[in-house]
Amino acid sequence: MRIVDCLTNAHNLALVALAALICVLGSWITVSLLKRVRSTRSGTRAAWAFLGAVAGGATVWCTHFVAMIAYEPGIQVTYEPGLTGLSLFVAICGCGAAFLTASLRFNGSALVGGALFGLTVAGMHFIGMAAFAVDAVIQWSSAYVAVAVAGSLLFGAASFKAEKLSTTARGSGLAVLLMVLGIVILHFTAMSAMTILPFAPVEGALTGDDARQAIAIGVAGVGLLVLGAGAASYVLDTQSRGQAEARLQHLIEGGVDGMAVERNGVIVGANTALLNMIGVERQALIGQSLSVWAEDVMRLSDGDMVQSSLTTAGDEVLPVELAAKRDHASEGEVMIYAVRDLRARQAQERRIAHLARNDSLTGLPNRASFLERLNRQTTTLKSGETLALFSLDLDRFKEVNDLYGHAVGDQLLCHISDHLRAALKDGEFVARQGGDEFVAMASVASREEALAVAERLRAAVVQPVTIDHADLSCGASIGVSLWPEDAEQLSSLINNADLAMYRAKGSLTVDICFYEADMDQAVRARRRVTQALREALDNERFELHYQVQASVQTGKATGYEVLLRWKDEDGRYVPPSDFIPVAEETGLILPIGEWVLRQACKQAAAWAEPHKIAVNLSPIQLSHVDLPGLVQQILKETGLDASRLELEITETAMISDMERTTHVLRQLKALGVTIAMDDFGTGYSSLSTLRAFPFDKIKLDRSFMTELDGDEPQSQAIIRAVLTIGESLSIPVLAEGVETAEQLAFLRAQGCNEVQGYLLGRPQPEADALTNGAAQIATPLSGGDQSAEARAAA
Repeated sequence: MRIVDCLTNAHNLALVALAALICVLGSWITVSLLKRVRSTRSGTRAAWAFLGAVAGGATVWCTHFVAMIAYEPGIQVTYEPGLTGLSLFVAICGCGAAFLTASLRFNGSALVGGALFGLTVAGMHFIGMAAFAVDAVIQWSSAYVAVAVAGSLLFGAASFKAEKLSTTARGSGLAVLLMVLGIVILHFTAMSAMTILPFAPVEGALTGDDARQAIAIGVAGVGLLVLGAGAASYVLDTQSRGQAEARLQHLIEGGVDGMAVERNGVIVGANTALLNMIGVERQALIGQSLSVWAEDVMRLSDGDMVQSSLTTAGDEVLPVELAAKRDHASEGEVMIYAVRDLRARQAQERRIAHLARNDSLTGLPNRASFLERLNRQTTTLKSGETLALFSLDLDRFKEVNDLYGHAVGDQLLCHISDHLRAALKDGEFVARQGGDEFVAMASVASREEALAVAERLRAAVVQPVTIDHADLSCGASIGVSLWPEDAEQLSSLINNADLAMYRAKGSLTVDICFYEADMDQAVRARRRVTQALREALDNERFELHYQVQASVQTGKATGYEVLLRWKDEDGRYVPPSDFIPVAEETGLILPIGEWVLRQACKQAAAWAEPHKIAVNLSPIQLSHVDLPGLVQQILKETGLDASRLELEITETAMISDMERTTHVLRQLKALGVTIAMDDFGTGYSSLSTLRAFPFDKIKLDRSFMTELDGDEPQSQAIIRAVLTIGESLSIPVLAEGVETAEQLAFLRAQGCNEVQGYLLGRPQPEADALTNGAAQIATPLSGGDQSAEARAAA
């Protein structure tokens, strides 16, 4: 074969080896500089392209002329200097154009640039061969020339394409090999295409020895220049880029999110957070594209942020948020990607969404979910269907909280919620309104079916629950309203169910109550009373009446009980039993109670006689205001001596919160105020209450006086017992409701200390009470036989 024969018989193999070494080293430097040109910003790309052009052109030129020096055709060889220099210029310019073309951003730029490089190699070779002068005739083989040029174009394009696709040292090595093959195949195939037929020597040209010596010096100089400049620039650039990448790696390691740095589409840096997220070692990530693991990476541009997914090494798909930022300060196409794991955030968002629609304690839907469901149910209700709304309130739940604590109460609510949830059938719904209130709804065909649902819900509530070795249970009061029978608006439907529930709660025999129209009337009446109370308070339409209290032994007045009276616009006195409960429910008892206390102290301070006044306290006043501070302020304002003020409380007020109430009463007593227990003998009366606080007086309830007229032995026994307890504890006892001389005689015989009732006088305005009370006390307590009617008339 001509190529092998030319290489082995017509060349100095030592110089061929030198040419090959220059070609390999130069190609390696050229490929490295080509990679740098492609990764460089446009501002410095021209400088790197010039350096690459010099290195690449010189590599091709040096390889060619060292190989030409190695060629031994058997005759004198000369070289024309002008064409020789032109071949070097063509090689450098062509390589520069090839580098710039390959660095452009269009499809096929690497192939076009590589083909241009191959064409440059071919052009340099044949211009250099034109400088080859021998005393002979040179004949060319067109087929070999075509193969040489085609091979140069093919391997040049392949070399540039391999360089573009390379992400590892192996890929770069393939590009170097293809470049070397392109140069070598072009040269030796083209040399094999040449046949020399000797002539006489050419005059005016350099001799063969002179040419060899000159070209050897020139080639050695250019080769040293290229290799030195290329190697130095590559080393310096590598060090600079290494330092920059180290700084960038240090920077991204400080990020909480996963971070990856891609240069020219491959990862050159990644932090530990991303490695842990994907579950791979750093070596497995470097050199790859982030798109291998994360979707949507390829469509991200500078400043973009999208939610996507990331596939881990264990094939787990994670929700992530991807953000891309171009690093304009770095050379080349450098993109910094932030990868945020969204699992924790999505879990938190799900929890927030759940809490927005569900009760945090029981997990049941909350009021917002209930209203949304109710609106949807009423909107989609079919013709002829009925929606039953159930308002549930737990009975005796407060007792559980008071006896066992709120933690146990919360557990009981959770168990009840589970029971209610289990009791539901398809299409039914239950939610927690708050506290111990629940609401449910169900589509029913009749009131009987609605009643069956209510009974099922009630049965779920009353199931006994064992918590901390205690068997606990609650009752349930359930109100039912029907849509559209009982309301035309959702707010009315809800309100009607609540009204029915309150009716059931107030009943002693019924736990389930359906809404009825008269319930609205009762509510409206209560609202009217509330509004009238507000107006009466603003306009001071209240009055204070006083009922005298007297000593059984001396008959002298010991004090007066202050009673609140309210005259409506018609001039009729409203019974306290009608407005006091409303005032307590609405909280108006607080300003009303303060007004009573201030007015009573102010009036009593002006009396000539220093009688005591007894003022009743509501349980709400004990728990919702700073009562000791208020009393102290009023006493100071009115100038009333504290010893003249007696505050009356019921035992019910103490039972609700014994510890706090006892603390408040001790503070009041420290002011010098006396404390009396009112209505003793009814309700929760117990000796433990008397032991818990040193009361200054016990007021025996009026109900025992009524039963005395029937000679009830039990009532007489209870009165004796209470009087005995008071004597043993050194606590005076006052009997209320004394209306007959017989009642008074019995109390005197049993050692009662004080009395109060119609026998002594009815409650009257301030002036009447003071004058009439003082005049009439002596007669009833003197033991006369005056009838009750006469005394009452008096």
